[in-house]
Amino acid sequence: MSVGSDGAGAPAGYYARGLSGVRLRRCYEIAPPRVRQYLDAEIAFVLSRIAPGDEVLELGCGYGRVARELARVARRVVGIDTSEESLALAREMTGQEVSCEFVGMDAADLRFEDGSFDVVACIQNGVSAFGVEPCELVREAVRVTRDGGRALFSSYSPGFWGPRLEWFERQAECGLVGEIDRARTGNGIIVCRDGFRATTLGAGEFEAVAKTLGVEASVTEVDGSSVFCEIRVR
Repeated sequence: MSVGSDGAGAPAGYYARGLSGVRLRRCYEIAPPRVRQYLDAEIAFVLSRIAPGDEVLELGCGYGRVARELARVARRVVGIDTSEESLALAREMTGQEVSCEFVGMDAADLRFEDGSFDVVACIQNGVSAFGVEPCELVREAVRVTRDGGRALFSSYSPGFWGPRLEWFERQAECGLVGEIDRARTGNGIIVCRDGFRATTLGAGEFEAVAKTLGVEASVTEVDGSSVFCEIRVR
């Protein structure tokens, strides 16, 4: 994942230093059943927006968990991340079975030409977790999306707070993230004592970003766990 240091996400380099590769994969292996349902629902929603001939870009691909699923429908999937350890694991786990390419790149500074992809996906709260200005992230994603294509962003639904917190508690117990700072955790924000801070974007905030950029967006709640912002590029 691409991260910054503005307080909205993890400290700069957090994922690359301590939450990447096999440690990142472990986070998903210990996910409670309700969280697994949420993860599957996000992938299903993105797949419903992909046609067989599409070229897809995933922002913050980690070890390729989502990209491999998208590649079963899309003609080509490119996953980008700033963690070389995660990218190496993604390449190892994917092999030649599906058409995926994994590239080291910052989601806020994409090295692709305008209109390079049919679908750009930034899911599982990457719009907050990356720690960059949401308008900057969305603007870059829209730039590399073809006319008629879609840019998709997701964050957590407020009603998913309980399962989300439980998942982070499990990660903290396993030493994957720092101890949760109970005094500073609440109202959709999870804070760990090692500097990790996970926020969210709601429907109103997504709509405000779209308005600032002058693009049309629809916001949908999926599975009672995700808030999806979908931008059709014209």
